Amino acid sequence: MNSIKTHAFTAAVCLALALLTFFQFPGHTWLQQDTQIYVPILEHERQPAVLRNDLLVQQSNVAYTLYDEATLALGAVTRLGFRDVLAIQQVITRAFGIWGVYLMATALDLSAGAAWLLAMIVSLGAAVAGPQVLTFEYEPTPRAFALPLIVCAIGLVAHRRYLAGGIAASCAFLYHAPTATSFWTIFALLMIREPRKAVRGLIPFGAAVAVLAFVAHGPPLGFFERLTPLEEQLLHIRAAYVWISTWPADVIWHYPILFVVLLAAAFRIRRIPPELRIYVIGLPLIGLAMMPFSWLALDHAGWAFMPQFQPLRKLLFVVLMAQFLTAAAGAVAVQAGRWLEAAGWFSVAYLIPMPLELRPFLVAALLGTLAAMAVRRAPVLGLAAFFAIPALAGVANYPHLHTPQLDQLSAWARASTPRDAVFLFPDAGRGLQPGIFRAEAARAIYVDWKSGGQINYLRGFAAEWWSRWQQTVGAGFSPSDLPRYDALGVQYIVLQPQNRLPRPAQFENSSYVVYRLSGGLQPAEGFRPPGGLKSAAE
Repeated sequence: MNSIKTHAFTAAVCLALALLTFFQFPGHTWLQQDTQIYVPILEHERQPAVLRNDLLVQQSNVAYTLYDEATLALGAVTRLGFRDVLAIQQVITRAFGIWGVYLMATALDLSAGAAWLLAMIVSLGAAVAGPQVLTFEYEPTPRAFALPLIVCAIGLVAHRRYLAGGIAASCAFLYHAPTATSFWTIFALLMIREPRKAVRGLIPFGAAVAVLAFVAHGPPLGFFERLTPLEEQLLHIRAAYVWISTWPADVIWHYPILFVVLLAAAFRIRRIPPELRIYVIGLPLIGLAMMPFSWLALDHAGWAFMPQFQPLRKLLFVVLMAQFLTAAAGAVAVQAGRWLEAAGWFSVAYLIPMPLELRPFLVAALLGTLAAMAVRRAPVLGLAAFFAIPALAGVANYPHLHTPQLDQLSAWARASTPRDAVFLFPDAGRGLQPGIFRAEAARAIYVDWKSGGQINYLRGFAAEWWSRWQQTVGAGFSPSDLPRYDALGVQYIVLQPQNRLPRPAQFENSSYVVYRLSGGLQPAEGFRPPGGLKSAAE
């Protein structure tokens, strides 16, 4: 009975912390980044007639994941919309990740209170400069689900629960294989040490590989191909972060320095079980190794598979493990009575999610001192960081792009325009509003900046997207371009009020004015977008 109560308490705390991270800090977003791509794809998979004239959904970048199948199935069972279904998965996987940190901490023989404090600190998340990724993703994307499951798997393996760890890491592999590859690389090394026990973890992994092979339905990955000159040019324009040769020197040196800090913390902890040590040191080492590897494979060899695999994003493990180990070193120092050292380690752990500026530095020092004082008797005070970092350090993780005016526009388009209508925001530039509109209105966008992110994953997408961009938004808006938009198949243009036309508008509010063109191409069954990409409805 006591064991059941303990497990129930642990599950409740993990879920409560996950909800705190979701609603307070680091928070969550919707249709502000990559969900602008995933949600339209999900809508189209659920109803092929929806968005069938949008270039974005002609090919899918979730073809080699179980992300779409899991989301569609959960939506069908619960009868909830995609926003709710994805939020449920995001909160649950975050809770598993928090549990994983707790397990990692208890594997160091820390008290339950200290372990929960470490879980709170790591749950603050951190931005990973350079590869443009997060340790706690704000949007409910495949990586946002996979990474916490990997952390959970590490915690389970640290307690030599290989089968359970294998199940968690296999689920992560099904959601986002590139995130899980480093875990399985190190797990293969564990097989050498304890082959009879560790082999149990390979059973679910073998099943996951078989499932993924069965559901995969996308275009070839181009594993042995090289980038064309046009693809290289477009990647430099639209996804420059994949080229490490373009990173500033301070960003590059940040990771070796952070790794040294990580090693120093590990040295102060001293007693790290081998099943955990191989991950907290090995994963950051793999991340560092990806820097010269990516430079050779992509920047010099032009290997076409690299923008899809994005090896530089494995640097997130340097940040994640530095955050965990510095906090753990603080807890160990408290146990040894080294209070000043403990405050220093905790301060470093709190500083990792914040910019290196004076005010965040002072807030980190304050939180580190508080943690050192509270870790033994009142670890619940660690909750203060979730409020202090945004309030006192002034950290704002993301802008708020949703507005009543954009909601009104989306609602009008969904209710008052043909389902096959194609819209264009010719004066939006690189703004993200067209992508929000696409998902909320379920109406096709001829081209927008955010959808260009698909060039990382879909090689055939790049030339068509770039052609559309250059002909329309990239060229800037002029009223003389209206006949050309019409000929391209655009039925509606959405302008900012300062670009109002001397003609009646179909819809208008304080931020947007919508005009219907003279007729436009009315796509029918069998429509083929320019460039030869077939509609998925065919």
